[in-house]
Amino acid sequence: MEKGRIVILGAGESGVGAAMLAQKQGFDVFVSDFGAIATQYKEILEELRVDFEEKQHTVEKILSAVEVIKSPGIPDKAPIIKDIKKKGIPVVSEIEFAKRYTNAKTICITGSNGKTTTTMLTYHALKKAGFNVGLGGNIGHSFAALVATAEYDWYVLELSSFMLDDMHEFKADIAVLLNITPDHLDRYDYKLGNYAASKMRITQNQTADDVFIYCADDPETLKVLKTTNVSSKMYPFSIRKKMESGAYLESNIIHINIHLNDELTMSISELALQGKHNIYNSMASGIVAKVLDIRNTSIRESMGDFKNIEHRLEHVAKISGVDYINDSKATNVNSTWYALESVGTDVILIMGGVDKGNDYTMLKDMVHQKVKAIICLGKDNKRIHEAFEEDVEIIVNTFSAHEAVQVAYHLAKKGDTVLLSPACASFDLFKNYEDRGNQFKTAVKEL
Repeated sequence: MEKGRIVILGAGESGVGAAMLAQKQGFDVFVSDFGAIATQYKEILEELRVDFEEKQHTVEKILSAVEVIKSPGIPDKAPIIKDIKKKGIPVVSEIEFAKRYTNAKTICITGSNGKTTTTMLTYHALKKAGFNVGLGGNIGHSFAALVATAEYDWYVLELSSFMLDDMHEFKADIAVLLNITPDHLDRYDYKLGNYAASKMRITQNQTADDVFIYCADDPETLKVLKTTNVSSKMYPFSIRKKMESGAYLESNIIHINIHLNDELTMSISELALQGKHNIYNSMASGIVAKVLDIRNTSIRESMGDFKNIEHRLEHVAKISGVDYINDSKATNVNSTWYALESVGTDVILIMGGVDKGNDYTMLKDMVHQKVKAIICLGKDNKRIHEAFEEDVEIIVNTFSAHEAVQVAYHLAKKGDTVLLSPACASFDLFKNYEDRGNQFKTAVKEL
């Protein structure tokens, strides 16, 4: 391709990483963000001396591109994307662009839930085994920023469905699909089938030399597999049935079988991450490690000493016999279900925020069994009240993390768990889920 103008839409982690790499590759780079650009990213663009604009899109400048790199948050319905496509300018994701400039192998992990944990766990296992490995994508640094500034042999990448939508030539050497549950359906015409097809793009361009790891217990994955042609070696994992090759659970022992006569077994009590969903995450990571011929002792160690990320079932404190847990990263109903599944009974649940068309019915049984009070934390809590008024005696509205924690403190008795697991986005009262989690932790520490 001639080194013409590359236009990058969106100046967050993904867009700024793409700008770094495009400039390094000798393109004329223009970055355009319809919103305001965060100070940290503006400083990088200024340092690079890259031409950029914020709070607007200058259409003529954008339409002079040989290619457009679109940040994952921008939907195809956006008027500027329609204009670009009408003119026939190719639109790609930052991941697609970055892969052109590295010969490193990629391990790509997607799924509605558990992908961050599984990505971190897989990275931890490779690093512990001495691999020269980078971590990026939807977590930490963007893939493009890493390719521009580092030399790795392997990358472990967390990929969202939005990232996958704009990947065309890209191929994952090892692809992992954890599960498919309703999320972001507003971007997929409210059709689960469209979202599932988007997740299956993780297998595109794979050959018989590549690997696809998936959950054999996930109904939506099994459904979409029937209509998807997968060329790679497939390794399923299950906690319900025995797998000839892949991973399965039997009498609380995980078995991972890739090569004959070299089975890895591990008791679930040895896992650093507890809860049923984390058995799945650990199995998926374990299969990756076995595919890469990492020694069983090394895999066991990494599965046993892993520390999970901030804001995902993070234990904040125990005060007067009450546990306070920060699960602010739970921005959909399924994540909150997983959180409730992994804690005991007598839960005071803090939830709410920007509702993405949530269907709360899947939470009803779990809430009925385990939750004694719901504290709503959001501007509009009507749908939470409607969903759970028959299952919980106490539902209270609060409008700040401090107020929510104070109310929880007064409601909680010794042995209870106060769980922040919102099931919603955070943008009504907070900058993002990290801000929500940090404010919660500050409020707990002030008790």
